[in-house]
Amino acid sequence: MQSKLVRGVAVATLALAAVLPVSADAHHSFSAMYDARKPVRLVGKLSKVEWTNPHSYFHIDVKGPDGKITTWACEGAGPGALSRRGFNKSDIRIGDTLIVDGYLARSGGHIIDARRVTLPGGRVVSGGTPGDGGPESAPAPAAPSPTAN
Repeated sequence: MQSKLVRGVAVATLALAAVLPVSADAHHSFSAMYDARKPVRLVGKLSKVEWTNPHSYFHIDVKGPDGKITTWACEGAGPGALSRRGFNKSDIRIGDTLIVDGYLARSGGHIIDARRVTLPGGRVVSGGTPGDGGPESAPAPAAPSPTAN
């Protein structure tokens, strides 16, 4: 009888374990995805917002020196952490121009870790995920770098 109970618990545990990695994969440390030696500043128009856990994303369209538009994904903390800092989804609207200071992805893709976001009107908010192992502060402002690779 006890053997059936143990087997049932083991099956339930395995079933749960099979489901959990899907959500756990979405959360990562800073150093697993971003390079602290590659700070970047992007200036662009907001084109999409994903106010989701464990990370929020907003996408900005950045015009390069050649006039070509490139869409960058900017990863920030989850909605709860951002709202505790006074940054809410209603603070930004599609078409707003944002300045985002962060770090480039190790993959070379058009994604950055958004450590500091300057909103329309000049208010600056911290966008980073607390305790992710990344730099505590945003990179020093630099000239816009829309084609940083």
